[in-house]
Amino acid sequence: QVQLVESGGGLVQTGDSLRLSCAASGRTFSNYCRSWFRQAPGKEREFVAAISVDGFTTYYSDSVKGRFTISRDNAKNTVYLQMNSLLPEDTAVYYCAAAPVAWPLIRVNDYRWWGQGTQVTVSS
Repeated sequence: QVQLVESGGGLVQTGDSLRLSCAASGRTFSNYCRSWFRQAPGKEREFVAAISVDGFTTYYSDSVKGRFTISRDNAKNTVYLQMNSLLPEDTAVYYCAAAPVAWPLIRVNDYRWWGQGTQVTVSS
């Protein structure tokens, strides 16, 4: 059974950091682009960051650029999201996703594989 499992979420204060992890099992995703999306209450799921298969190309939403860093370890079948200088508006459920292409994609509909999400709450 293919699974993407996120971890690392929690309750933090403004300015704090968190590192999210997304571990894959059931198949290798080394040839898949990997990404992070988030969804706040009452809002649509939105793109956060994506990384190419080789890890050399990354895309970020304007709202997180300069604060968040996506990375991957293909040997561990895992993708990470380092989140620094967190703001209350970063509060959301964060989802990892995978798509069978080499180049990073930014649309929700481009992704077939999704994790169950991890809650990130940033208090002011």
